[in-house]
This record gives sequence, C-alpha cells and structure tokens, in this order.
Amino acid sequence: MILRGTIVTTTELGKLTCLPGGCLRLDEQGAVLDCLPELPGGKEPVTDYGDRLILQSFSDLHLHGPQFPQVGMGMDLPLLDWLNTYTFPLEAQFADLKYARSVYERLAKALIDGGTTRVAMFSSLHTDATLVLMEELERAGVTGYVGKVNMDRNGGVNLQETTEESKRETLRWLDGCQQFQHIRPILTPRFTPSCTDALMAWLGGLARERGLPVQSHLSENDAEIAWVRELHPDCAQYWETYHKYGLWGPRTLMAHCVHSDRRERTAMRDHGVTVVHCADSNLNLCSGTAPVRQLLQEGVSVALGSDIAGGAQLFMPQVITASIRASKIRAMTHGDAPLSAAEGYYLGTTAGQQFFGAAPGFGVGEKLHAVVVDDSRFAMDPKRTPEERLERALYQMEPADIVAVWSDGRKVK
Repeated sequence: MILRGTIVTTTELGKLTCLPGGCLRLDEQGAVLDCLPELPGGKEPVTDYGDRLILQSFSDLHLHGPQFPQVGMGMDLPLLDWLNTYTFPLEAQFADLKYARSVYERLAKALIDGGTTRVAMFSSLHTDATLVLMEELERAGVTGYVGKVNMDRNGGVNLQETTEESKRETLRWLDGCQQFQHIRPILTPRFTPSCTDALMAWLGGLARERGLPVQSHLSENDAEIAWVRELHPDCAQYWETYHKYGLWGPRTLMAHCVHSDRRERTAMRDHGVTVVHCADSNLNLCSGTAPVRQLLQEGVSVALGSDIAGGAQLFMPQVITASIRASKIRAMTHGDAPLSAAEGYYLGTTAGQQFFGAAPGFGVGEKLHAVVVDDSRFAMDPKRTPEERLERALYQMEPADIVAVWSDGRKVK
C-alpha cells in the first residue's frame, strides 16, 4: 500500500528531509519499499492523509514502568531521598499482579496514543509483574526492551532480593520472555548501589553467555557518585563499576550521565555505550543538566528518555522540547550550543531506533514505525514550511492530534 502526506524524516543529526505530498510505499508486511516525493503510477491502494504530517514514531530509551502512577508527584526531594521516600514503596506494590496489570495496561495504551513505538523500560524486581508488563506492551503494539530489575542490597522494606533469589528469578523471567515476539529482555541492574559485586559479576557473565543488552544508571547525582566511590574504592570513576563486570559495551544503555567528565565520556565513546538523556528528570530532581552537546561533539551516541516518574512527561514531543530547553540552560551556564528542533527530533526518533539495529529515518526494508499528525488545530498559517510545522508540532501537539500510528509495520492506532 501507499501512505501519502507531508513526510518529515531525519537520517542525520540536525538535518531534515521534507517531502510535501510525499509517499511511503509499503510491502504486505509493512516494510518500507520506497520514500518518494510524489505519488507513483500504478494500482496500489493509497491512504491519502492530505497535508497532514507523516513523522517517524518516537523512541523512549529510559522509563520506569512501575513509576507510572507517580508521574507528576514527589518532586520535592533529591534523587536518593526521592527513591527511598516515594519510589521504592510504590514499586513494592507490584507484587500484586492485579494492580500491576491495571497500571501496565494504561501505560501501554498511553505510549501508543502518544506515538511512542520503541522503548527500553525498567520493570520492578518482580518476575511475574515484569511478564505482565511485557504482555501488555506487546498487546498494545509497543516494541523494544523490558528488564526485570536486579537489586540485592539497599532496596529498603519489601523491595530487595537475596543474591540467589535475584539470579533464580532472572533465569525464570528469561524463560518466560520466550513467548513474546516484539518485546525482548534486557538485563537491568538498577544501579551500582543496588547490586552486590557477586550479582554484578553474575549478570556480566549472563550478558556474555546469552548476548543480552544491558541498561542502568550512571553519574546522575553528586550524592550517588560519592556513594558509588565508597562502595567501590578500587574504581576511579563510576563507569568502571560496570566495566569491570562485563556490563559495559555497544549494547549498553546508560541513563543520565549528567556529571560525566571527559574521561568517562571517552570511555562511553570508545566502548560504544549509548547515553540516554533525561532532561526533565534531571531538572525535576535538581541533578543538573547533562553535557549533551559535548557528548555529541565527542562522538558519543545519545538518545532520549522520559524517565518517568523522575520525568513528569511521558509524551515524547514534550521530552524532546524539555531537552531543547535544558540545552539552553547549558548554553547560558557553560556556553554549549543549544539543540535545534531538528536535532531534538533526531534524538527522539532516529537516535533511539538505531540502538535497536534499525536504519535511520524511513529506511528501505525496515518495518514502518510512523505517526500521522493533524496539526490543523494549532497551525495558524498554511504557508509555513514543513520544517516550521515540525517545530510547532513538537511544542504544541497533544496525543489527540496523532491520528494514526504504525509500529513494526502494523497499524496500531
């Protein structure tokens, strides 16, 4: 079939390709055959969206599923106090599978309604609730990675495993993951203070043995960094606590990296680690503003994450614009060049999809991940260029303005 509309895509940081009246030709499996500037001849069925925007769907590479009920709450404390006061008690409730399903069903729908089709998500430490989360995401049409959290220390009441429990439950969870087609497992040591050396070493071995990706947190908060230094006096920097156990490489996602200096940034670049920038969360918890421009200039891969519930917005256009605003704070305080709308769009789409092995933009041969946006509600001037319309959409659109969503070649909204 053919989809027709105003196509705006990005294959390179800061550069847009705009095709008013452009067309996406799809095969029977929903894979892209061509991205064309005009309607081709032939008898293929056409879905004509007129002047509506056809954009790449969004990728959220860091969010906490069980924190969804907490979005927009508890922003009065710094990170470590926030975790102990609000987040850990909430996550403990996910031992109740009925509660877990009620939350995760709503979360999955909210992601698709907002045009987010790819995720890398933390669950809680509960195996069965993690499988429920994966089931609900798969049912809604979301693709990507979900991880059962590992934490055998510093979890507090009702949110801590023994080392042996964590190992056993991780293996049971991996067995249960085989039923899913579009949601895959990712190993998830919560962060270094939550995992003993023995558990970290075991997870590193498991990652090598099974070829599994890894996600965790890095250099988010000054107090956290100092705590890691106390726990690992043999490591000069935070990143080394992951590297020494085999949890640091090209299939590793590290969220935040707010306080990563040049040496830590170089280690990320040299080992192919992807940084997930979570601007809204970093400001809400007063963690700081990450050096995104420096990371990009130094060749580090950077994508975006909502980081709910430290971040108060699940809708990725708001995450993108929060990242742009945070970059302007860096511009005022450190002199870094701020992000443009085109760069933010790239970081919220192509940068994330490349972690999943997909070609940039609407790559030929790739299953379609796309959203169709009706911007007539807020497009005041019909003479605006596609580039201007994209920028306005990022700042003004709401989930209700998304009239269609494709995920992995399937129309899911």
